[in-house]
Amino acid sequence: MAYDIRNKTILVTGANRGIGKVLVESFIDHGAAKVYAAVRKLESTAPLVQKYGDKVVPLQIDLADAQSITAAAQAAKDAEVVINNGGAFQQAAALDEGAIASLEFQMNVNVYGLIHMAQAFAPVLKANGGGAFIQLNSVVSMKTFANFATYSASKAASYSITQGLRESLGEQGTVVLSVHPGPIATDMGDAAGLTAIAEPPTLVADSIIAALQAGDFHVFPGTMATQIGGAYQSFAENVVEANMSEG
Repeated sequence: MAYDIRNKTILVTGANRGIGKVLVESFIDHGAAKVYAAVRKLESTAPLVQKYGDKVVPLQIDLADAQSITAAAQAAKDAEVVINNGGAFQQAAALDEGAIASLEFQMNVNVYGLIHMAQAFAPVLKANGGGAFIQLNSVVSMKTFANFATYSASKAASYSITQGLRESLGEQGTVVLSVHPGPIATDMGDAAGLTAIAEPPTLVADSIIAALQAGDFHVFPGTMATQIGGAYQSFAENVVEANMSEG
């Protein structure tokens, strides 16, 4: 089902930098009426507010704090599109001493935070005609790299939850996207040591807008993502996106 973001009210988590900031800018440039810039520290949205004025509304959300998410859903009752871009990254291999703590930290933000966001905003989206719920996952949700094992595991779990949301939210007319970027030029990409192969975050924004218009579920922005997505396409179409019973 095609979806047009023009004149829509959009909420983006992790909106103060990296992919999130570019998403805010791109959606406004493509005709969004208003964007809630959801961040942990409201003052970090000052550059966006200065640039776009009242089209950007700062909103406090900490994905590790369920109460902040519930409060945000009460404040943003006019949201028609929710993009859960925020996330946590820690580099750890499975054999590292701190692997368990790293996984627990990332699961709390990347998976439990996603579930809290979906639960809080599902009624909002339903009340506003269905809208769209978009989750930023990663290519590492499908391909684990040893040094990023705990992050990959958290993103594999968030991808699994996103598949379930596609069915659950679809029942109320909400479009769901699972976005799987490759290395992107952000602070997180730099921290992961991917600067040399990283691509512009505008690729993510453009791919999301195109996927909404095309009615796609999986989105693979960037060169590496396109390669993995191409290899994954048959499984995605015939298993993940197929109507299969649980019995």
